[in-house]
Amino acid sequence: MKNKTMSTFAMLFVLLLSTTATAAPTLTITFGSCNRQDHPQPLWERILQQAPDIWIWTGDNIYGDTEDMAVLKAKYDQQKATPGYAALVKQCVVVGTWDDHDYGVNDGGKEYPQREAAQQLFLDFFDVSNDDPRRARKGVYSAQTFGSGDKQVKVIALDTRYHRDLIGSEGDVLGDEQWQWLEKELRGSSAQVHIVLSSIQFVSFEHRYEKWGNFPTERQRMLSLLNETKAPGVVFLSGDRHHAEISCQTDTGLGYPLYDITASGMTHFTEKPFVEKNQYRVGRVFQGFNYGLMKVEWMAEGPKLDIAIMDQENAAVRRVR
Repeated sequence: MKNKTMSTFAMLFVLLLSTTATAAPTLTITFGSCNRQDHPQPLWERILQQAPDIWIWTGDNIYGDTEDMAVLKAKYDQQKATPGYAALVKQCVVVGTWDDHDYGVNDGGKEYPQREAAQQLFLDFFDVSNDDPRRARKGVYSAQTFGSGDKQVKVIALDTRYHRDLIGSEGDVLGDEQWQWLEKELRGSSAQVHIVLSSIQFVSFEHRYEKWGNFPTERQRMLSLLNETKAPGVVFLSGDRHHAEISCQTDTGLGYPLYDITASGMTHFTEKPFVEKNQYRVGRVFQGFNYGLMKVEWMAEGPKLDIAIMDQENAAVRRVR
C-alpha cells in the first residue's frame, strides 16, 4: 500500500516526534467507502483540502462485481487514473481493505472462486511490491503503525471477505489464521490508539444487511479479544451502508466507549426515508455524499480524537470528540 510513501511518511513522522519536545503534530486521517469508478467523484478536492497524512479505504473502493479479472483490473485502473484520487495518492499514505464489490461479488465470502486473483489486483492497486509478505497471505489484512514512543497510532485493516462463511451459517468471519494474526497485532502493540478497519459495521447489529451481528459468536469473540489484550483506544471504521452514522457501545467491559464510525457514500447514497433501528447510534444518520475525518491530537493526559462525517461542502455534519 504505497510502500515507499509509507516508509517516507513513517520516518518523517518519527523525526517530528523526536525533535518536538513540547508538542507532537496532529495526525490527520481521512477515510471513505462506496466509490464507483464510473461515477462522478465530487469529494477528492474536499479531501485534499484537509491535507491528510493518511487516506483509508474501508471497502467498495471500486465496483468490480465480476469473475473476469481483466474487467476487474480495468476498473481498478480507471479509479487509479481518476485525477483527484491520483493527486491524493501523491500527497499522503494510502491504506485500506476491501468489501464485497471490490472483492468481486455482492455479499460474497470464501465461496468466491476468484478470491486469490482478486487479492493480487487489490495489492496492485495499492502498489504493493512483489516481495511483500501480503502477496503470499490468504487475505488482504494488514497493519501499519505511525509514530513512536507514547505517540503511536496503529491502523489494523481486517479482511471480512476472504475467509467468511455464508451468512446464517453461524460460521467464521476472519478465519483462524487472521484471528491469530489479529491477536498478535493487539498483544504486541505499543500504540495508544488502534484504528480497526472493518468493511461491515461492527457495533450496529439490528439492521437486516451485512454486519458482524450476522455472526454473533464472532462478534463476541472480537469483544473478548479486545478485553483480553487490553488494547487501548480502539475505534472501528466501517463503510458499506450508503449512509453515514456514528455508533457507540459502552457495555463492552473495555473501560472506554467503543465507537464505530461509518462513512459511506462517496459517489452514491441511499435517498429513501430512513427508518432503520440502531440502539447504539449517536445522533442521526446522514444521507448524502460523505467521507470521514479523524484528527489525533497528543495531549498531556493522552490522545484526543476528533472524528467527523464531512459532507460535499466540507462541513462537519456529524461529530464526536
